[in-house]
Amino acid sequence: MKLEQTASQGIALTSERLFLFVIASSVFVTTFTGSMINVLLPLIRSEFLATTAQIGWIATGYSLAYAIGVPLYGRISDLFGLRIVFIFGLIGFILGGLLCSIAPNLLVLVIGRIIQGAGGAAVPSLGSVAVAKVLPPESRGGALGMVAAMVGVGSSVGPIVGGLIGSYLGWRLLFIVSLLLMAIIIPLAQRILPNLTSEGDRRFDLIGSISLGVGAGLFLFGITQAQGQGFDHWSSWGSFIVALISLGLFVWRINTVAYPFVSPKLFKRPSYVAVLIVGFTNMLCYSAALIFIPLLLIEVNQLEARSAGFALTAGALAMAISSPFLGKLSDRVGVRLPIQIGTLIYILVLIGFASFAGASPFIIGFFVMLMGMGGAFISPANNSAAANALTRAELGGGMGLVTGISFLGGGAGAALIGAFLAARQNIDSPALLPYYAYNAPAYSDSFLAILLIVIIGLIASFWVSNKRYQAD
Repeated sequence: MKLEQTASQGIALTSERLFLFVIASSVFVTTFTGSMINVLLPLIRSEFLATTAQIGWIATGYSLAYAIGVPLYGRISDLFGLRIVFIFGLIGFILGGLLCSIAPNLLVLVIGRIIQGAGGAAVPSLGSVAVAKVLPPESRGGALGMVAAMVGVGSSVGPIVGGLIGSYLGWRLLFIVSLLLMAIIIPLAQRILPNLTSEGDRRFDLIGSISLGVGAGLFLFGITQAQGQGFDHWSSWGSFIVALISLGLFVWRINTVAYPFVSPKLFKRPSYVAVLIVGFTNMLCYSAALIFIPLLLIEVNQLEARSAGFALTAGALAMAISSPFLGKLSDRVGVRLPIQIGTLIYILVLIGFASFAGASPFIIGFFVMLMGMGGAFISPANNSAAANALTRAELGGGMGLVTGISFLGGGAGAALIGAFLAARQNIDSPALLPYYAYNAPAYSDSFLAILLIVIIGLIASFWVSNKRYQAD
């Protein structure tokens, strides 16, 4: 039975498994590639004799292309078809990786990473769109849980494999490994994925899409610059101003053109707006913790970078193991309860981080593991909630926007909490928690700052609906 014939009614079990294999494998390869390269930046820096700022563009270039592409791919797939656009993204990922593997200098390597990021952005964006379009609502949670599990597996395996292969065989081989893995997936995607298009207006608002992409990219660029130069540097605040203008143009376009990128009616649906807020706060919390837990363990506990990384592995493995099971929970009990349970776990974890910052690394590792489980509750359920809040014709643009907002939340977390931590370290005062008994008060208060943002997500979750949206 072909997926095209059954996408609106569910698919045969064998086809469903193959479909999930293609989506989950693609997510694994992109996540694996991103996490394995970051651990080898010092090796690349030594080879090209680059400065810290210059080498940072290997990650920044990828992230900028990713930020621009993620919200756009879903809507583009409405026009040209899910399978065609997905495979186009995978080919871009391969070509970028190939360029990186043969890069004679840093400039070519950064260009390759930008191409790889632009292609790789199709995977998280269209992965959730594909699940929402192809699988029936009662199967989405489990499928999205499997996708979230691959994020955990890729994040945990990537640094280990990257460190081993990169140290002994060189960093270039890592790009070859990832592009070979993706090359295996392409013929499977060609055979398995349906080439679904939108059932609604297929005209494309080019100006609106460009303004959204530029706004998202410059917002992330401003945050990246703020991490190195500070928020008062012209490259940071200038990027924010242009991003604000660009996003203002996007808002104007969706309210005035006959065929907007996404319908302005979406932002009048409380459940959809709540999903955007939960996605943003969830990724902000998780990404900020991924960065500041290793810093805490290295700076305060005096661990080596390699040892500090194992604390994050515990969280990634917890997410990988629990996501497939917890994803199915939303299929049985609805989407709101898992989101709220996961958010409450985040709150518990952040209180734990704030209370024990500077304590034994094993205690910190335990809370990181709990954080991974919290993410396993939230991520699949929130994506299912997004699909429930959209009509079938709105899935491409609507799901793409949810993924893009979540990605921006992850980018914002590092800079905002980093700025808070830097300012707090200049103040010689005890931690806000009266019972705090360790020697890292700045980190303790920084985790409390993240807690306030997560509480916003918890409040928003009460507007997430368990019911599917019915068009008027």
